[in-house]
This record gives sequence, structure tokens and C-alpha cells, in this order.
Amino acid sequence: MASSDENSQGPGFQNLITPDGYRKIESELTQLFEVERPKLVEEVAVAAAHGDRSENAEYIYGKKRLREIDKRMNFLKRRLDIAKVIDPKTMSGDRIQFGAHVKIQNEETNAVKTWYIVGEDEADPGNGKISWQSPIGKGMMGKKIGDIFQVITPNGELEFSILEFIYK
Repeated sequence: MASSDENSQGPGFQNLITPDGYRKIESELTQLFEVERPKLVEEVAVAAAHGDRSENAEYIYGKKRLREIDKRMNFLKRRLDIAKVIDPKTMSGDRIQFGAHVKIQNEETNAVKTWYIVGEDEADPGNGKISWQSPIGKGMMGKKIGDIFQVITPNGELEFSILEFIYK
């Protein structure tokens, strides 16, 4: 049974994720399992057939890369196992929740930025996607239009106001 504290990574922790984020992880896992790993296994077998494995760079590198792929596949499987898919299209209300597109304004500089609140595995700040677990993401959660929130950064405290938000 899932814990009610979704911010905890203890027992019951769930990995909040959008449907697009879930599909992206599934796709990467499928690519690794069905394409990259089998191809690499074949390359390692060919390299092993060339003799002394201790001095065979292709064999040594192939085995190392195979371990990296297996490690990544295990990580992706674990993330999918604890995933809780939340479709932003089904969200509504007057408070900011996971999946919202939020327009905020820096109170000091008046700079305006729109953030899409997503899961940790799909965060991409350069493309406007911010994790719900990030300082700004946490600061926005539960706020309403017009609310002001603070975020502690290495350069000091910043204040932002919520201008608008929508779910798409």
C-alpha cells in the first residue's frame, strides 16, 4: 500500500510521472533490451572468438558497456515499477498541482518564466520542464494565482509570484 507522503523516498514512495514521461522511459528500456543489448552481446561473442581476452580491447570494452546497459535497464525497470502516472489533462482546481503549466514572475527582476511541473525522470529545465521535487517546483505546489513564494538558491533567496497556470 502506498504511503500518503509522496515526497518521501521510503517505503511506499511513488515516482510521479506524466504519460509522455512514462512512454519515454518504456521506449528507452525497449531500445536497450531489444536492440542495443543483443547487438552488443553479438559483438562481445565475436571479440571473444579472437583469442586472448585479457588483451582484447573490443572484448573488454564490450563487457564494460554490457554492464552499463544492464545497470541502466535495471534502473529504468525500478523507476517504472514505482511510477504513478498522472495525466495533466485530468487535473483541475484553483491550486497548482503536478502537471500544471505555471507562469511565474521574479519579484526582483520582473522576469517572467513558464514552467511545466513534471516528474524527476522527465525534468528538462532548458526546455521549461521542472521537477515537482525541485526547489521551484516544491515552492509552486499548492499555490494559487497571486500567491508569492520564496526559493533559497546559492545566490540567496528569490521571490516569485504566480501569474497563471493551466493543465494541458
